[in-house]
Amino acid sequence: MGVVRKNNLLFVFILCCICLESDSATDTITSFQPISDPGYIISNGSSFRLGFFSPVDSTSRYLGIWYNNISVTTVVWVANRDKPLQDSSGVLTISADGLLVLLNGQKEAIWSAEVTTSVPNSSAQLLDTGNLVLIKNTTKTIIWQSFQLPCDTLLPKMNISTNLTTGNKVQLTSWKSLSDPSNGSFLVGIQPLDLRQVFIWKDGSSYWRSGPWNGQVFIGIPTTNNSGLSLVNDQEGTVSLSFSDVNNSLLHFQLNTQGSMEQRSWDHVKGDWEVVWATLQSECDVYGKCGAFGICNSQSSPICSCLNGFEPNNTEEWNRGNWTGGCVRSTPLQCERVATGGEAGKMDWFQTMNMMKVPDFADFSSDIEADCKQRCLQNCSCTAYAFVSGTGCMSWTGSLIDAQKFSSSGVDLNVRVANTKLGTKQDVKKIVTITVIVGTVSSSICTYCGGGWLNFKCKSARKKKGKGFSLFNKGKSHIPFPSDNLNQAEVQELPLFTFEKLESATNNFHLSHKLGQGGFGPVYRGKLSDGQEIAVKRLSRTSTQGLKEFMNEVVVISKLQHRNLVKLLGCCVEGEERMLIYEYMPNKSLDAFLFDPHKEKLLDWSKRFNIIEGIGRGLLYLHRDSRLRIIHRDLKASNILLDKDLNPKISDFGMARIFGSNEDQANTNRVVGTYGYMSPEYAMEGRFSEKSDVFSFGVLLLEIVSGRKNTSFYNDDQFLNLLGLAWQLWNADNTIAFIDPMVYEPHFEMEILRCIQVGLLCVQEFAQDRLTVSVVVSMLKSEIFDMPRPKKPAFTEKQIALDPNSSQRIQTKCSVNNVTITMVQGR
Repeated sequence: MGVVRKNNLLFVFILCCICLESDSATDTITSFQPISDPGYIISNGSSFRLGFFSPVDSTSRYLGIWYNNISVTTVVWVANRDKPLQDSSGVLTISADGLLVLLNGQKEAIWSAEVTTSVPNSSAQLLDTGNLVLIKNTTKTIIWQSFQLPCDTLLPKMNISTNLTTGNKVQLTSWKSLSDPSNGSFLVGIQPLDLRQVFIWKDGSSYWRSGPWNGQVFIGIPTTNNSGLSLVNDQEGTVSLSFSDVNNSLLHFQLNTQGSMEQRSWDHVKGDWEVVWATLQSECDVYGKCGAFGICNSQSSPICSCLNGFEPNNTEEWNRGNWTGGCVRSTPLQCERVATGGEAGKMDWFQTMNMMKVPDFADFSSDIEADCKQRCLQNCSCTAYAFVSGTGCMSWTGSLIDAQKFSSSGVDLNVRVANTKLGTKQDVKKIVTITVIVGTVSSSICTYCGGGWLNFKCKSARKKKGKGFSLFNKGKSHIPFPSDNLNQAEVQELPLFTFEKLESATNNFHLSHKLGQGGFGPVYRGKLSDGQEIAVKRLSRTSTQGLKEFMNEVVVISKLQHRNLVKLLGCCVEGEERMLIYEYMPNKSLDAFLFDPHKEKLLDWSKRFNIIEGIGRGLLYLHRDSRLRIIHRDLKASNILLDKDLNPKISDFGMARIFGSNEDQANTNRVVGTYGYMSPEYAMEGRFSEKSDVFSFGVLLLEIVSGRKNTSFYNDDQFLNLLGLAWQLWNADNTIAFIDPMVYEPHFEMEILRCIQVGLLCVQEFAQDRLTVSVVVSMLKSEIFDMPRPKKPAFTEKQIALDPNSSQRIQTKCSVNNVTITMVQGR
């Protein structure tokens, strides 16, 4: 018995030693300690985990690394991205010759670390940086590391690089799709030329570029996030790009499946990733959008125009929006005229363009600024130059490709043009002098007419005219307002239409031209003398909206340009008339399709999803990307207009509010908006913010998916509104029943269910729980793997009262129309 007891104690002791050894090596793999699916190891500081996973909507198994200490599974590296395991038989181990290998169920190596020679006595360790390293144990040297073979994610202390001598590159490659981590269409790397630039390539062609590095930032990225990047030349031919996370705040860059490089930061409050910057923020960020000698400006409509001194190469195609043909010089340069035996004329000069992203294919020299200009002027092939501190002299010969106008930041680009396009300095002085004189006289007339004595004369003139009064009455013109204290400076760039012109365009505002009626007043379809179709919104005398809303819409929307915002063409103020002139939308508003039993058939799921995405992009522009930060405050189906291709455009900015850069929310005693779309904190307390618009967007999204109005439940004993129905079906795991049968198709099911979940996340009761628009857009595009579970929406409880004269239950009164509310007092 004593011998047996001793043997048992010895066995327990050995087992404890093995367990202790295993526990102390949870970040390491050896030939004696492999990991088998679903096993894993965790880095020493618990930041990262290495194990087996299956992407969303996939049963294939992959070996990968992901963040360990956050709730959302975020994969940052995949080993066998092109050779998935078909079952859970995978094993990661150290082979007999010391190599790190991944074996399948048949013990076949489907992936191994790329090492040219055998490494006896080695082990693999997962570091707290997210780097998996193969170490030679005798010397503790690193033989191989996963940072040398990145996938789609750039972590702190990781580099992407190019060796200018050998041509060896370390690049990021996107996933093919969210369910397939194999190599996708997009690459991120460094261009190995004198002017260091970061490029994104799509199928081998340029898709985006950063602009040159000036020693501190990339001058083609107009954001402060650019300052966290670092580009280093090790003097041995290797140029490396990296970034540091000085705040230790879970930060990384990811190349998504759509080709956008996103900087993402973990939001501990929301428990999710927030996209703080992305390479593709507008269409202008796509490489060469406007062709040769074209300039792209996301704030303009259309976004493409020709550089000064140039004209479209194919006017017909250009007017159709096909800008790839670019522009050609409209007047030959002096040196070109001389070379062909023509008259020399005036010497060529340079047109300076401010806040520019410089074109691609620049030649670099160490000239000082004065020599840089002179060298370009003396070379007939030189089409432009720029001098940037830290970069030096850049000049271009041949075509100018991928030039972009920024609203801030950027550099001065000097484009060579024929002097006839500029005029002499004396000509410029004459023009300036005449402009000042005319402006002064016009200002004096306006001031005089606005005075008390002449105001009577102006009114008399309006009565005699009958149709209204203006100082210049010939179609569109920049005219001063004859009455009311309107801020002329705010609308000085907006064309003003005469009443007579609009009356003619709408056949005297005939009933047959009426498109609809809103809180502002009736909207008429019109056609100008040049054939352009317009929509005229005429302020009704009985409207609760007045001059304040009119001016607010003029000021706000005249400063905004986006493909998903309706374009304001001008306005009219004559006598008591107040009118806004918009581009004509042939398909009217979204509600005219969505809630019409005959027309809703025209909106299949693909069209509805395109509308959802378009509204999201428009809202993202208002909240984040425009020069102004706008809260719309009245987002609803009737304020979403549809063009001929059913693309959505957000309209009606009469209730919009401009936020300062440091404002997160505001209060008002005058609650405006539409019941059914207003967030609870706004409707009850008068507090509004970006999250108020997010709530309205969520309601709108659920309406689009279900094909039902949020306020169509007022006679329903079970549900107060659409949100209550969506919430009950979500909790019952029967969300499919919420989908409009008109659009349901099995192969769209996952996408539709994702939209419903996004909608519920937008309408949560408390503002801090709701998503930001940037996260919404990312979720809609399936760029976020795991979405949080939504909390209870607002306004889902139905208040029931008893009629003292009846045994029947009666409901509390609720609004059943879509009329905009403008005079509710916030508590």
